[in-house]
Amino acid sequence: MNGGGEGLAAPATSGAAVSPLEWKFSQVFGERTAGEEVQEVDIISAIEFDRTGEHLATGDRGGRVVLFERTDIKDHGGHRRDLERMDYSISRHPEFRYKTEFQSHEPEFDYLKSLEIEEKINKIRWCQTANGALFLLSTNDKTIKYWKVQEKKIKKVCEMNVDASKSMENGAVASSMSASSKPYLANGACKDRPVSSPSNDTSFPALHLPVVVTSQETSLVARCRRVYAHAHDYHINSISNNSDGETFISADDLRINLWNLEISNQSFNIVDVKPANMEDLTEVITSAEFHPTHCNTLAYSSSKGSIRLIDLRQSALCDTHSKLFEEQEAPGSRSFFTEIIASISDIKFAKNGRHILSRDYMTLKLWDINMDSGPVATFQVHEHLRPKLCDLYENDSIFDKFECCLSGDGHRVATGSYSNLFRVFGCSEGSTEATTLEASKNPMRRQVQTPARPSRSLGNLPRVLRRGADNSGADANGNSFDFTTKLLHLAWHPSENSIACAASNSLYMYYA
Repeated sequence: MNGGGEGLAAPATSGAAVSPLEWKFSQVFGERTAGEEVQEVDIISAIEFDRTGEHLATGDRGGRVVLFERTDIKDHGGHRRDLERMDYSISRHPEFRYKTEFQSHEPEFDYLKSLEIEEKINKIRWCQTANGALFLLSTNDKTIKYWKVQEKKIKKVCEMNVDASKSMENGAVASSMSASSKPYLANGACKDRPVSSPSNDTSFPALHLPVVVTSQETSLVARCRRVYAHAHDYHINSISNNSDGETFISADDLRINLWNLEISNQSFNIVDVKPANMEDLTEVITSAEFHPTHCNTLAYSSSKGSIRLIDLRQSALCDTHSKLFEEQEAPGSRSFFTEIIASISDIKFAKNGRHILSRDYMTLKLWDINMDSGPVATFQVHEHLRPKLCDLYENDSIFDKFECCLSGDGHRVATGSYSNLFRVFGCSEGSTEATTLEASKNPMRRQVQTPARPSRSLGNLPRVLRRGADNSGADANGNSFDFTTKLLHLAWHPSENSIACAASNSLYMYYA
């Protein structure tokens, strides 16, 4: 296995640089009006596209999962593959609409540990669809749930068990019961008539069973298929589906468990970094993800800035890693904040499985799984905040966990920042793209055209350092940044240049 020759995607090796994208606003859900106060439970805490890109799920701090479905393809009356065969191109941008929502988690209380478990959704992962139903996993700090969302036709009762004409006669007889010499019982029988003899009295209604028919109307029903609980002592930070479609992993600070989707009362502990003496603990697990195509391979990151690749074929308990990815510290650069800002908050595999994208507080790093000497590219995101690390530590902003994502073609990466800004970097050969966008209806409002340093071929260099345009409408000290508005969660459409991102309780969508 060589560490150089292959690029992120076939077009990246053609020698022609990929031109920067021009991002446009698509739509927003849950937009705030001026002066509107945001409820804590409405703040979005997770975003995820499904594999087809036709559905999008969000989770919030109130434990709700909201599903959206794509409408612009359906509106053209054909499947996407049929549309691609047409001679004309469709100029409409991706559009989504609200599909349904359901309450995934409720607040709980652990009486043994006197610990309150909040309902906030930490992660959502889509599973394979079957028979027109959607399946997904959602988790809070302690409990994972497996949901099935399906359209069901509404059943209605079209005929009742009382004949209207007979009931009128029955009503007349009932009203004259007191004057009649024959007392009748409540069910219409007569005391003087034997129970076994059939009644020929036509004044009482015959028994009609209600007729239930299935109407053409449908409703979406979300049903919890499985609950995976009581397997984590610490807060769950990641869940990830396996490519085999049968298993998934869940990770907390010290352990990673392997589950079968159909078995909720048993899991296998495959990684355990808990020391015998907790005083010897030096690092914790921060994120974990399965390889997109190799069902035996997964990666997990740590608070020390390292990524470990493990192979489930080596042993049942993966105490040893097959590869370790970490960047060596520059001599004399260590400070009080070094370990804090080195902690990786999120990792993502590229679609082809060749590269891993990681996000720490200051940078985005792109790693080649065939080269463990260091990252092949580094993108500066928060370098302008280095002089303010003391202030960020005081207000706990330095512990914010920003997510990252890659485009489906592997040409670009993206991550969030403060003041509801997010950054998009080009990572293909020759790309100088470094765009700053704001989560608003005018995404380019904060854009400052400062070109990034030209990047060189990933195949020609063992390591490439690229610095993005750090001036994002702020001064050198970042004074104009609002640290209370942070864009932590975003997702890239699996096959198109479309990004969904969460700014507080609002879901913004952009396309290029």
